[in-house]
Amino acid sequence: MSPLTALLSLIAAGAFFAYWNAARAAAERAGALGRNACTAAGVIWLDQSVHASGLRVCRGEDGWLGFERSFRFEYSHDGIDRHIGKLVLRKGELVSFVGPVMPSARSLDLH
Repeated sequence: MSPLTALLSLIAAGAFFAYWNAARAAAERAGALGRNACTAAGVIWLDQSVHASGLRVCRGEDGWLGFERSFRFEYSHDGIDRHIGKLVLRKGELVSFVGPVMPSARSLDLH
């Protein structure tokens, strides 16, 4: 193996490890956000996990290119029904969330 081939192999391995590590960190962050949202809304977080559902390259507010990762999770109000929650992270920050919401502190009077 030539020194150039070895160097390119090390660079490729390092890039793959960095990508994998960032993906794991984003999945852990998404899991914590989904779990906290379910706890705050008083619903059941099903399967105790999030699932990656999308990845795209986007430009951040700072102008640099980065990844935007989408995740989905499931929750239930009574243990029988299933609802899908979705969240999007950009550089570890939550930029979009669709899922359970906290119950309102006041009730609506429809009369």
